[in-house]
Amino acid sequence: MNIGILSRSTELYSTRSLYKAGKRKGHTMHVIDHTRCSLVIDAEAPNIFYKSKPLDFLDAIIPRIGASVTGLGAAVINQFELMGIVSPTSPEALQLARDKLRSFQTLVQNQVAVPKTIMINPYGNLHDAVAQLGGFPVVVKMLESTHGEGVELAHNYWALQRITADFFRDEDRLLMQEYIAEARGADTRVLVVDGQIIASMRRQAKPGEFRSNLHRGASSLAIQLKPEEEALVKEVVKVLNIEVAGVDILPSSKGPLVMEVNASPGLEGIEGTTGKDVAGAIIRLVERKVKANNRKD
Repeated sequence: MNIGILSRSTELYSTRSLYKAGKRKGHTMHVIDHTRCSLVIDAEAPNIFYKSKPLDFLDAIIPRIGASVTGLGAAVINQFELMGIVSPTSPEALQLARDKLRSFQTLVQNQVAVPKTIMINPYGNLHDAVAQLGGFPVVVKMLESTHGEGVELAHNYWALQRITADFFRDEDRLLMQEYIAEARGADTRVLVVDGQIIASMRRQAKPGEFRSNLHRGASSLAIQLKPEEEALVKEVVKVLNIEVAGVDILPSSKGPLVMEVNASPGLEGIEGTTGKDVAGAIIRLVERKVKANNRKD
């Protein structure tokens, strides 16, 4: 098969891992910078051009879309779907997972447990919001934060004012969440492909840091999920209709809580920690979807 990886760089670990996994299975792999694609909107012959060449020869794509170009990436995925080219990540799933507010609303609507969260705007009353969350400290998040960027912990009102004023320069809505002290800086990252849990690891923030992102120096350890954690993760991907996802869950006195869902999860940390071939699982999903698409035709 001809498989395109939508990625802005061939040097990224996830891109290289997917490329190698596809080559091992005998596929011809192409890395395509989705920000440089030209979309031909034509009811009879929709197409995409990249470096002046049409991409209608592809059988499938694997999106690796950065947070800064979510809208553009979703449009490119949608265009490929119009061309009959399959993708393991739909444009709807990508956009829903990237919007923390909408994804939390969808999860809560389906009785999936998340930390208590309040959306705030520049005109809201911060004192009231903090009171509703049970007091300081509180977590403040931008709607499309990644790798721990756009996430801060406020221990008092002065810090909260400083953080929100900074974040409001880039967004007109923010999220405030209760701080789960009993997690002690730890969370669990789970990689799910085609409804199956492929790998899971426990991440522990370094001393003095509450964010457990590996990019921020956190340590990691491969783990086996508890039954209630497995059930929670599978329910999350079912509710959000995501076939490839990184699901972050947080231990709490109320049971595991969903902290975040990523429709374009990084593979370096979890493949390195667990030794699991997550990229290979994604290639197998693509193969299954292409076969199903060919039968439909």
